[in-house]
Amino acid sequence: MAAEGKVDPMHQFTIQPLFGSDGWNIAGYNVAFTNSALWMALATVVLIVFVAGGLKRQVVPGRWQMAVETFTGFVAGMLAANVGPNGKKYVPYIFSLFMFILFANFLGLMPLGVLGVHPFTFTSHFTVTGVLALLSFAIVLVVGFAKHKLHFFSLFVPHGTPVAMIVPIFFVELVSFLVRPFSLGLRLFVAMMAGHVLLEVLSSFVISSGNANIGLFAVAGIPSFVLMIGICALELLVAGIQAYVFALLTCVYLNDAENLH
Repeated sequence: MAAEGKVDPMHQFTIQPLFGSDGWNIAGYNVAFTNSALWMALATVVLIVFVAGGLKRQVVPGRWQMAVETFTGFVAGMLAANVGPNGKKYVPYIFSLFMFILFANFLGLMPLGVLGVHPFTFTSHFTVTGVLALLSFAIVLVVGFAKHKLHFFSLFVPHGTPVAMIVPIFFVELVSFLVRPFSLGLRLFVAMMAGHVLLEVLSSFVISSGNANIGLFAVAGIPSFVLMIGICALELLVAGIQAYVFALLTCVYLNDAENLH
């Protein structure tokens, strides 16, 4: 948000009610339709359209169908490598999770500001990434207890642990296991938030130096603008990597639930 030549780097993360929904309440709870909800809906629509375009099943696939099949094969390979043959049944979930985060990250980086539309990166909010992490964690728990019953607790006692160390090792492993959803959601949230804040800070240098004088703009403004271009390219890479890391770690956790390794 620019005002008097200044940029507030945190304004872009503000959740705002849309379409006059700020007064919507159900059972005393505000249920306003926010900019975050709007961009989540857009990411969902893009994902649905993307998958629908790959369902043609042509003998000679077009580019769209090939793109969907490539991503599906990529996810299937990731599950096969980390979970084994039992991982095939998780392809729909991991594919949806990976593509949803990927589209969310990319939509938040689109230069729509020139059209008067301000993208909102909802993966830069821990409430969103935390819920996605808890969903994956819940699936791991359900699978683990459904398949192994109480034997699932053996996951917290590594094979070969001395008898005297079983109790302390059990609690250490249990705490480590319970921290997983927090670290999973935090990693994505921090990565996306940090990049957007850095871009806003650099843009403030460009605006402030441009409003000051031509000399300061040449010394600080132009280098900052060039650096912004490089960071934008880096952010595109980070957007893809973070979606991959989130899906990969979910696969690793599912491997624990399936195979108790």
